Amino acid sequence: MDLRVDRIIKAQPLTREAFARFGEVIETEGAHHYPINNGRCERYHALATAEAGGPNGSVIINIFKGTPYSFPLQLSMVERHPLGSQAFIPLSPRPFLIVVCPDDKDGPGAPHAFLTRPGQGVNYPRNLWHGVLTPIGGPQDFLVVDRGGDGSNLEEFYFSHPYEIHLPETV
Repeated sequence: MDLRVDRIIKAQPLTREAFARFGEVIETEGAHHYPINNGRCERYHALATAEAGGPNGSVIINIFKGTPYSFPLQLSMVERHPLGSQAFIPLSPRPFLIVVCPDDKDGPGAPHAFLTRPGQGVNYPRNLWHGVLTPIGGPQDFLVVDRGGDGSNLEEFYFSHPYEIHLPETV
């Protein structure tokens, strides 16, 4: 498959600043925290805000067991959730790929790709176009905070031509 250069996306490191327009980075580094339980525990407070709208909407907690993808990744589809946010917190200290797209007049705009540091997670707000869960190098488990309830909370968009996502050389 011959891809145009403008269809190739190189993943960049995930930072709060780079990801701010797309959602929240879930990590303890630089986060507000304070001691609890007589000083035996440090609470990292309000790392992300969960949303659950729509009929009978509620916040639910899941575990997803993801299978790794091959790279370069052929990105042909993204999804979004109109009724609730979706947070992904890895249960192992390995990186994973984040793909997000700004909203454009006819659907998702050009993708942006981020590579997490071990232990980082993300929270996608409602209606943010994003790629599917994408572990790197081996199976990986995630704690996922999601919306439960009535109504359809999934929209998928298929690109007319796929994008190709490349990892940095150091992964």
